[in-house]
Amino acid sequence: MLDFGFDKIALIGAVALVVIGPEKLPRVARTVGHLLGKAQRYVADVKAEVSRSIELEELKKMKTGMEEAARDVGQAVQQEVNTANQAFEQTWSDATGGIGDDSSNAYAYEGGPLRTPGYKPPKKNWRLKRGAMPQWYKQREGVRRNVQSAAARVARFRPRRSA
Repeated sequence: MLDFGFDKIALIGAVALVVIGPEKLPRVARTVGHLLGKAQRYVADVKAEVSRSIELEELKKMKTGMEEAARDVGQAVQQEVNTANQAFEQTWSDATGGIGDDSSNAYAYEGGPLRTPGYKPPKKNWRLKRGAMPQWYKQREGVRRNVQSAAARVARFRPRRSA
């Protein structure tokens, strides 16, 4: 940029002292200092913005590289899974080649789970919370099985109003 040595700065100060005068020189020097500080901060902000934009571009390139690598790994894993699945299906079909040809087989798969003839699963009330402790154990040990809330107990044992 500009090459200012001590002699050039002293010459500029002497000319400013003569032109501006000794009364206004400190105020002018302070104003010039503030303006130079603002200019330096502005230049530093511009440099920081340029470096941030360069880093952002590098990060975007790195992101695209990582996405491509992840996509390649995903495709490789999917290909291996497909290969293993095909090998399993082939082995399974070889192993179960003669099974299931007989339509009178009671255990054959007919679009539902494998069931024995005459078996019905127990009906469950899914809204009812079931504990882990079996009912026969509770009965044997004398544990209360039907627990009521305090409000229900009060309502149950409250004397009836006679009208």
